[in-house]
This record gives sequence, C-alpha cells and structure tokens, in this order.
Amino acid sequence: MRARDLLVPFPTVTLDTPVAEAARLLADQDLPGLIVVDGDGMPSSILPGTQVLRLAVPGYCQDDPALARVIDEAHADAFLRVLADRTVREALPREKRELPVTDPDATVLEIAALMARTHSPLVAVVGERGLEGAVTLQALMDRALSA
Repeated sequence: MRARDLLVPFPTVTLDTPVAEAARLLADQDLPGLIVVDGDGMPSSILPGTQVLRLAVPGYCQDDPALARVIDEAHADAFLRVLADRTVREALPREKRELPVTDPDATVLEIAALMARTHSPLVAVVGERGLEGAVTLQALMDRALSA
C-alpha cells in the first residue's frame, strides 16, 4: 500500500487566512489539521488543530491548568473570540520544523515514520502535478489495524 492509495483531497489555507476560518474548517470537516500552502499552492507548513487552541487559550491557563478550572463558562467562551483578528501565520509554531510531505510512492511505514518524527496528524502528498492531497493519521491507523 502506498500514499496514493490512502490519500484524500484536503482543504488548504494560506498564511493570511483568518484563523477563525481555519478553525471552522477544522470543526466542520472534523479534520486533525490543515495544509498551509504558499503562493504556488505548494505545502509550506501543517497547522495542527492544537496550534489553533494554543492561540485561543490564555498562556497562564496553559502554564497552570488549575487556573482554567476557576474561569466560568461565559468567560471561557470569550477566549475563542480572540481568534477573530488573527491569521494562520500567528497560529503556526515559531520554530521551524520538518515539513511532513511525501510523494505518492511512499509506503505506509514511511508515512508512519514521518508522522511520528514530525508529530503531525497528517502528511501532505506532492506529486508531479503538485499537491495531490493528504494521508491522515486516521486513514493510516485504519489501514494498519485492518491488516
């Protein structure tokens, strides 16, 4: 089994896409992350859903989870509103990481190793014609467990 057998069409965003729009895509399509593309439509980064959460959750709650317990629901909902004026660029990790991209001929083990090494829930698949889609952790696990 190769990447071409597991890939699915996948939505993309750009660095200037509003992060609220990216969050909507993640939620509406039940995605683990999004592929961030450059001006040529080629993958430049992966935006895991957890990075969107990092923008919405105050740093003091991330540093001390006990503080999150004392904030009531009405105020907690307000934290999501901070996403309104932010872009995908701001949600991406500051440090550069290996880009989880492979070609259509990659094996299941190669894809799994790339996901594990990059801590990414999806791998972009790029062929001769450009971005062809992605292999998600879910698809990979489904395949591995059915074998």
